[in-house]
Amino acid sequence: METIKTWAPEQDIIPLHEPLFIGNEKKYVLDCIESGWVSSVGKYVDEFERNLAEFTGVKRAVAVVNGTAALHIALKLAGVKTDDEVMIPSLTFVATANAVIYENANPHFVDVDQRTLGIDPKKLREYLTNITQIKDGKCVNKRTGRVISAIVPMHTFGHPVSIDELKKVTDEFYIAIVEDAAESLGSYYKGIHTGNFGKVAAVSFNGNKTITTGGGGAILTNDDEVANRAKHLTTTAKVPHRWEYTHDEIGYNYRMPNINAALGVAQLEQLPSYLKQKRQLAEKYKLLFSCMDGVKFYEEPEYGQSNYWLQTIILDPNVHDRNQVLELLNKHGIMSRPIWMPLHELIPFQSCPQMNLSATEQLKNSVINIPSSPYLGEL
Repeated sequence: METIKTWAPEQDIIPLHEPLFIGNEKKYVLDCIESGWVSSVGKYVDEFERNLAEFTGVKRAVAVVNGTAALHIALKLAGVKTDDEVMIPSLTFVATANAVIYENANPHFVDVDQRTLGIDPKKLREYLTNITQIKDGKCVNKRTGRVISAIVPMHTFGHPVSIDELKKVTDEFYIAIVEDAAESLGSYYKGIHTGNFGKVAAVSFNGNKTITTGGGGAILTNDDEVANRAKHLTTTAKVPHRWEYTHDEIGYNYRMPNINAALGVAQLEQLPSYLKQKRQLAEKYKLLFSCMDGVKFYEEPEYGQSNYWLQTIILDPNVHDRNQVLELLNKHGIMSRPIWMPLHELIPFQSCPQMNLSATEQLKNSVINIPSSPYLGEL
């Protein structure tokens, strides 16, 4: 089979993470074109949803246009209302906060655990105990008077968060979990795939993810009723009929096109080999950095299995300056980037409520992502 777009040593730059098309991508996409079924209805959408649900172990998957759309609808399905607060890590991609704003709610920034890079359950419990009270089965922020209706744990770079401990806290405070599994397709917490631990979850298939549909995302759930509503909302809330255009509520034009799903079906066929290659790459990096002073390769937590979506190093700021390292790597054609700027520092979110974010502040100057494409594990 033909390989499309791979890095070779003679190229000037080693990308951070690029897609790899070595399977049936051309065949399935051409089938869409020749059949004329390229939009939001077609056999590949249904097949992709079935295969994705089977791979992740959830009951249902609903394919949408991107991960942000998936997260937006997931928040709505979890019961987030106008003016509610939704707790999210400040150390995440901006889409997590944007999705909260789309639902007319308020991001509330919480800190992460330096060991997992995900929300710190111990720190969260202490914080909620101090600032909230339970009224009529709802968690109310005493400082703002607003309901904290949901929390969005994000599995950073594919490393599963400590979800059991987090769930104990959220159950105690009546807060719904919406998993941001955008980066964690192929990651497992105690043998269970991420996306299975809340009422609903969101994943992404952007061009830089472990598998891609070009753009794309999906809503995961183990509840048929939730899945049916997700499909209805993301199909402009159109009531099924052979010819009438009847819409029974405000809906969203979020369904994944068939031509994108065709890519996804082919990519899912290759996913086990991609995951194997990424783990091989992680082992190489682990060995490489084991003898390097002031640099730690970030490994999966002991309770889980990571997809190692983005390979990550953590610098000792007393030994290495992050910006100097980034400058040196990129100058020599090794594409690398820092972790996201913490969201509480961005202009649109500076007035949002937040807890003490000491771990986030430390990590922002220490974390670097390095080349992570699957095929690098075979070089």
